[in-house]
Amino acid sequence: MNASNIRNIAIIAHVDHGKTTLVDALLKQSENFKLKSDAVKELIMDSNELERERGITIFSKNASIHYGDTKINIVDTPGHADFGGEVERIMRMVDGVLLVVDAKEGPMPQTKFVLQKAIQAGHPAIVVINKIDKKDARPAWALERTYDLFIELGASDTQVEFPVIYASAAQGKAGLDADLEKMKNIVPLFDAIVRAIPAPVVDVERPLQMLTVNSTYDNYKGKVAIGRLYAGTIKKGMTVAHIARDGKISKVQVGTVMLFEGLARVDVDEAQAGEIVAISGIPSISIGETIADVNNPEALPVIHIDEPTVKMTFGVNTSPFMGKEGEYTTSRNLRERLMREVETDVALTVSENDSPDRWTVAGRGELHLAIFIEKMRREGYELEVSKPQVIFREETGKKTEPMELVSIEVPEEHSGVVIEMLGKRLGVMKDMNVDRGTAYLDFLVPTRGLIGMRNEFLTSTRGMGIMNSIFVGYEPYKGDLSNDAHGSLVASESGVSNTYGLLNAEERGQLFIGPGVPVYGGMVAGKNAKPGDVIVNICRTKELTNFRSKNIGLREQLDVPRTMDLEDALEYIGDDELVEVTPKSVRIRKMYLTENDRRRVLRAGESK
Repeated sequence: MNASNIRNIAIIAHVDHGKTTLVDALLKQSENFKLKSDAVKELIMDSNELERERGITIFSKNASIHYGDTKINIVDTPGHADFGGEVERIMRMVDGVLLVVDAKEGPMPQTKFVLQKAIQAGHPAIVVINKIDKKDARPAWALERTYDLFIELGASDTQVEFPVIYASAAQGKAGLDADLEKMKNIVPLFDAIVRAIPAPVVDVERPLQMLTVNSTYDNYKGKVAIGRLYAGTIKKGMTVAHIARDGKISKVQVGTVMLFEGLARVDVDEAQAGEIVAISGIPSISIGETIADVNNPEALPVIHIDEPTVKMTFGVNTSPFMGKEGEYTTSRNLRERLMREVETDVALTVSENDSPDRWTVAGRGELHLAIFIEKMRREGYELEVSKPQVIFREETGKKTEPMELVSIEVPEEHSGVVIEMLGKRLGVMKDMNVDRGTAYLDFLVPTRGLIGMRNEFLTSTRGMGIMNSIFVGYEPYKGDLSNDAHGSLVASESGVSNTYGLLNAEERGQLFIGPGVPVYGGMVAGKNAKPGDVIVNICRTKELTNFRSKNIGLREQLDVPRTMDLEDALEYIGDDELVEVTPKSVRIRKMYLTENDRRRVLRAGESK
């Protein structure tokens, strides 16, 4: 297809503003997308199980639709700042963006992060004011806030003069004004894309150049590299030059060439400049590298990715339950999986540790790392991970730390407790306004101040607060945090938890497990109400005598234990604790399982 009939566009939105639903509407109403009777479903683009559960886009995906003579390649971008590595690469593939804004809420923090990357890349935008059918929708206000955001992010005069489309993605309708009754279909948005997004600029005289922006794995074709074809033509079976990040050039042969049609990759004999293509047959290729003409190899600029800000230690599971619930348990299994992830997630780094069974894994935030751990456990891996820690830097002889802009939406009556909470975590308020009984707060907070804050925030706001954060850069160290006292209820022996033992332990604090649960010595069974750890025997049973029956004395009821999922466990653990992760369980344990070992380590630390 001629490049003038191609549009490459990324779609941007805050979490739950209807981005994926809008993509579904575009796909369903396009000329080439025919849904099979057994494939009718919502959220087509959120194909990953984790994405469907969490309602967020984590991995960028490609789709292609036809409108008249025009082919529109759509790239669905992650809406969370922790997946910024994906976002930054996507901006190299497209020529414009579709910004989706909720008509009631207006532009939100994650919108700001992704839009900033698009503006820095010089891309034009189409603004879609979505959910105009929503109760209390205020499209004029949302549009005004969007103009303010463009100006705040330093958009050019041309970028600020964006076309505006009003839509109800759930109903598959769009129009040039906010009158839902006049809307019939999504066609006005198709027209706006063709009109406002420029066709790819290509030089037909230049030799082949393709930048690898993403990669995936196919069981039959092996590693598949996805990227924008900037110049030339790429053909099936042709010999090309592979230019690695370090500049090394090697001759390789392309296996297959694929284009996107609907949601599928379709094999073709060749692809022209301007297209988003997928190629196989080059197992050594990595993200950010160039495929070029073999006779005139010329590298494209390497993709710059912001550095990780949070790190954790990943290690082989060493608990007494090792190997009982997972398929992949060895250090070799774990190392291979970590190295495979680095090839597709450039915002993640893995480095060797002082132990052959341990690795330091760094990413863009707690959620970034938690999602990776969740992916691994669902694939059958067993591992143990440490408490997340921020990555400090030395700049001009001074210690610096990562900072985040935290945007909070909370009922006005809870604003005082939120301000106090962020103040304790070295947060500085940047902005506050109240609208319709809701307080909107902006804070600049050290990243380390946010670790372990989510549960406290939800509890303090009675589940009614919304908190989002974006990384803004490194600043001089802000001082020590006042650490909340941490104490755990630690199981003294292995066995099965018993109601009698749990009743005694419950007097000390809040339990994480109920009766009938297998436990081992050193496993954390709950949170102590006071500072410091308490050793509890939760496997203890009530002794029977001639005068007691088994049920006497057990009339008391246990409180419902607090269920700890992966993210809860990562937030809870202290410096001397680990999270044991298996396909079936998430357990919290002490780093050293026996009390003697813990005391020995404590004495060794005090003597230094």
